[in-house]
Amino acid sequence: MKRVMFPIIIAALATPLTAQWLKYPTPGTPRNADGKPSLAAPAPRTADGKPDLSGIWQRSSLKYERNVAADLKPGEIQPWAESLVRQRAEDLQKDSPGIQCLPWGPADNTSARRSKIIQNPGVIVMLNEDLTYRQIFLDGRRLETDPFPSWMGHSVGRWEGDTLVVDSNGFNDRSWLDHDGHPHSEALRITERYRRVDFGHMNIEVTLNDPQVYAHPWTVSLRAELTPDGDLLESVCNESHTSLEHWVGKLSDEKSVEVKVSPEILAKYVGTYEEQDFWGNRPHPAMIEITVSDGALFAELKGREKLRLAAQSDTNFAGFYGLGIQFVTDARGTVTHLLERRISKDYRFRRVR
Repeated sequence: MKRVMFPIIIAALATPLTAQWLKYPTPGTPRNADGKPSLAAPAPRTADGKPDLSGIWQRSSLKYERNVAADLKPGEIQPWAESLVRQRAEDLQKDSPGIQCLPWGPADNTSARRSKIIQNPGVIVMLNEDLTYRQIFLDGRRLETDPFPSWMGHSVGRWEGDTLVVDSNGFNDRSWLDHDGHPHSEALRITERYRRVDFGHMNIEVTLNDPQVYAHPWTVSLRAELTPDGDLLESVCNESHTSLEHWVGKLSDEKSVEVKVSPEILAKYVGTYEEQDFWGNRPHPAMIEITVSDGALFAELKGREKLRLAAQSDTNFAGFYGLGIQFVTDARGTVTHLLERRISKDYRFRRVR
């Protein structure tokens, strides 16, 4: 059975591994004695004294990028919405706007994506590698009470001290809030707070409020790291969008072909594994923790929930966010690393403990 899931599609089609003008020095960047950018230097300011958010920023939030509702309790999401999330998981998220080559919409606000901020006194523009963009107007206008629904919404901003506060509405209800497929209505309103703490780091808080779907507003936190000495490289989904022909099967199919693996073999895999082949634009290596409980293997990508893996053989397992995991041993039978199986290539995680 051929099957491709959301993270695999992203690796194969939508995420460039390098940026244009990769080594071109960004003007105005403070540098250490070795010539490398000093990300801990003070945050720059514009001529009018406001913090300057300009630059290319890589957002990260392992806890929320897949499930923005991770902090909500049972009953705080409308039953029909919870059912829809489960159905989208069973269908391997194949109807996700990103997979369908449509704009990410509000999911972009909390995703681990790279964007370029261009700041002017009256407007801030955010450019994405998939050619979508946002305009945040700082000219004093208010959000419209009955806006035309759009994929990326409508945004206005203001400064509260050194924090940029952005209010957005006008999202159409065709987009998702995250990878897992949490829905929203056209009543969705989002408030973001951006604070550049030094030259290379920014804290972001995103508050989502949709009373038609969720019991109360909630806030998620992200961090962003500046990626100087480079630029965006466009990523056009439709240029090579052929993988949907392989998108067959259901999530539950993994359980139907699960095999039994002895406790002795499972115990050999327990440990911590560090990413060696960086995928996408992550500035730091990911870590996977492997544990055993009740005769089953579990994998936890640091910062997220534990996932039960379904054994397909003694060394191959499914169920890791739609990806496969294969454990590799040396000639003595010692587990040295694992492979995160993607359609684009296998990504190696070295065992460190």
